[in-house]
This record gives sequence, C-alpha cells and structure tokens, in this order.
Amino acid sequence: METFTGAEPVRAQRARILSELLSDVEKLAGAAVVTMRAEIPAYAAQSEEFLADVRDQVVRHYRGKLAVLFEDRTVKPDDIAYVRQAAMRRARAGIALADYINAFRVGQQVFWESVLARAGHTAAGREAALSLAAPLMRYCDFASTHAAHAYMEFQQYAAAEAVRETRDLLETLLAGAVPTRGPQLAAAQAHGLCEDTRTPLLVVVAVVLGPRTAVPRGPDRGADARHAACAALARLNTGANARTGGRTLSVVRQSEIVAVPVLGQNDDPEELCDRLQALRESLLAEGIVLAMGISTAGGGIARIPQAYQEARAVIDFLPEDGGVAALPRITPFQYLALGADDTARNLVDPRITSLLDEDRARGGVLTATIRAFAAADLNLRTAAERLQIHPNTAQYRLRRIQERTGRSLRHINDLVELLVAIALQDSLPPTNPERKRLATATNEDRGTSDVRSFP
Repeated sequence: METFTGAEPVRAQRARILSELLSDVEKLAGAAVVTMRAEIPAYAAQSEEFLADVRDQVVRHYRGKLAVLFEDRTVKPDDIAYVRQAAMRRARAGIALADYINAFRVGQQVFWESVLARAGHTAAGREAALSLAAPLMRYCDFASTHAAHAYMEFQQYAAAEAVRETRDLLETLLAGAVPTRGPQLAAAQAHGLCEDTRTPLLVVVAVVLGPRTAVPRGPDRGADARHAACAALARLNTGANARTGGRTLSVVRQSEIVAVPVLGQNDDPEELCDRLQALRESLLAEGIVLAMGISTAGGGIARIPQAYQEARAVIDFLPEDGGVAALPRITPFQYLALGADDTARNLVDPRITSLLDEDRARGGVLTATIRAFAAADLNLRTAAERLQIHPNTAQYRLRRIQERTGRSLRHINDLVELLVAIALQDSLPPTNPERKRLATATNEDRGTSDVRSFP
C-alpha cells in the first residue's frame, strides 16, 4: 500500500474520519445487515441467529479495514483468517455464492457511504475521503476473493461429503472388508486405495479440541471446525493422487476425522508427517486446535483397521493442548517407553530415579552425557566433542553417574538400564503431576531421542 503523504490538514481529516468510523462500528454493522435484508431475499429469509452471526462478521470486517487504514499497510491473510469459517457457515445455510458476495458488496457500500458522510464539505475532508478509496477497494477485493475461495472449497467438500459411498467406503475399510465392485470400489480407486500391498498408506485420526477464543463462532462451531479440518486433510494429494488430481479419503466420523493418505513407492512417511504438522499449524491460525495421531506406514487397504487403532491410541500420548503424534517419527524403543505403566517405572532403581530427578532440576547435563555416550557408541572422545566439553570433564561425569547409581556406562546392560529410565521419565503422561513438575525444569538435555513431545 502506498504511504499517505498528503498535506497536514488532509492527514488530520483522514485521522478524524477513521476515528469516527471506529467509534461507530457497531451502528454501521447494524445498518449493513438491515440493508442486506432489504436487498438480498436470501438474507431476509434467515433467522435472527443467522443475522446476528452476519452482524458479528461485519463488525470484524469493519474493524479489520480500519486497522489496515490506521496503520497504512497492505491487508494480510492473517487479518481475515476468520473469513473461511464465515464462508463455510453461509454455504451450510444454503446461501448462494452470488448472494454471499453481494452481501460483501453491501457491507462495503455502507462503509463507503459513511466515509463520504463524514468527509464534510471542506476540500481537505473530501481529499481525505478520496485517499481512502483505493485501499478500501483493495481490502474488499482481497477479502471477497478469499471468502469466495473458502466458500467454493467448502461447497466442493460438502458435495463430496453428500455422496454416501464415501462414508460407507471408510466404514467398510475399517471393518476389514475390501470393496470388490460397485460404487465403493470406484470410490476406493478414486482415492488411490487398492489391495496392492506394495502401495503404502497411513491412517490419520484427528480430534478437534477447544474451545479457544478464535474458534469459529456460531451454533455449529464444532462441526464447522471438524469439516474445515476434514476438507484440509482431503487436499493432501499424495502418491498417485498427486499425479491424477485425486483427493485423500477423509471423512468426519462422529467426533473425529479419519483420513487415509496413500503414499507413492518412493514417498517418505516422515515427509508426510511434516506436511500434516504444517496443516495443523495453518488450522491453528484459524482457531482450530487439533490432536492428531498418525499410524505406521504399511501396504494395502487390508491393514487399515490396524492402522486406525494405532492412530487412535497414539493420540493419548499428546498433551492437553493437542499436537501431532506421528508413529513414523519414533523408534520401537520410544514407543514401548510411551506405553509403559507404573510398574515399569517402579522397577527402576531408586538411585537412578533420584539422580535423574536432581539432574533435570540442575540443567540435565548428566542425562545429556548418558545420551551422548550411547550415541557415540561408547566412545568418550566423540561424546565429549558432541557435548563440546573436555574429555576429562566427560570422564568425571561418567564417574559421578557410576557413584550415584552403581551403573557403569561402559557395561552395555547398565547403559541400557539408564537409557530405559530416561525414556520412562520422558514419557510420563501429560496429566501426570510428576510430568508437570519435570516440565518446569530446563529441557536442554532433550535431544532427538526425547519422546515427550512429537516433532
């Protein structure tokens, strides 16, 4: 956006107009809704609850416009992140796209007429109003284009969701059956799913958490969030779908979302996990908080029931604010530690537990030394280099650990026992009081083997 550099009187008039608009936003929004009802029959036929939601969105748009104008900058996607949810609600209510965009036009018209009314009859006032025309048009174009895309995206998803075969297909696959003919077979092939065990796939289970202040508003905000997440997962074109333009099988299943991405022969499951992590973060910016579990990768649709159970179970390892729990990112050793019960922790020598607790509170240097020594294949000099300390310091730490625990890191059984104890401490459940206490200590010792959080 061009920086406004007009004469001081014009600048003062511009600031006055914007300030008056800001103080009158609620009244302007009410006038906009009244005009929408008068000019757009589809809006006139809606309930008071619907119109209250429209009014809320108009207020947010007006405040967003004014923020951009006050700061004299270009509108950014973050400024209108809420538009996607509003567009979805209008589509669900049966509002046609033409009517929805017309409502945008009405809102802009009411706003502009108020700008002109406040300009007054002075030359400075008129010039100040004129300086607002171009940025207001840019804002309206940007916001209406974004809203139209979101609306059409949801319509496409809703159309796919309306096809019963899609939902039935997922239930058939989760029951362990394999479609052999008819609409379900066609739907499976359209989503890249086949019996070939050489075709790797994963199952993703996502649950919407909340509420948060930015969670979509309205009576069906939970459903809106689930459908938005479902549509986003369906856009994960992977494997053959990436080449053919097909969509990932993704279905809202009661309170959860289940997706079955299909990988190509040379695709890396961890790369898909990265994409799913990025997807979660993009939804988080819209106020949609997900807890997402990702199964191991395997071949053929016959393993979908097992993969689904894996994805559901691993969600329990996440903290209360969600995240991505991706099995392709962890080792069997880490998984066993995550699933350990209190008995496993009670089997740890109290001397080891005491050392690890104290070490966490003091910065975790001994725990880091144990991990580095194991990663260096018991080579003290290599471990010291990785820790950026002198070998004598590393040797001192090994002696200290042996004195406190009775375990020598040069004996493989003792080293494994120490690593197991560290992993068990790392994997304490998010709601465990001990886990919360440890979380307040420094986490400098947490390396790539730490499984308390999933990358």
